[in-house]
Amino acid sequence: MSVSLLTLVTALGWVGAAAGVVAYAMVSRGRWAPTSLPFQLTNLTAASLMCLVAAVNGVWPSAVANIVWMVIGVQAVAMMVRRARRRVVTTARELELAA
Repeated sequence: MSVSLLTLVTALGWVGAAAGVVAYAMVSRGRWAPTSLPFQLTNLTAASLMCLVAAVNGVWPSAVANIVWMVIGVQAVAMMVRRARRRVVTTARELELAA
């Protein structure tokens, strides 16, 4: 891998690490709920970027841990999307019944 590409991957890893710290700090300070979309998306981004760095550098335990973290994040976001869709459908039905 070229030095410039490795530098880019390393920089993305730092962005991922910072995103993970920001997400943790926001939840710890009560600004985000652990079930909020911003928290889940920030965690998912952090895990993805740190997985990239770990895989490029052959640090497989960390890469696998971040893949697991990503799977959990994707599942959490998918559940949030499903819940939001259900609310939209329920609201639409209630509006139809009220009309």
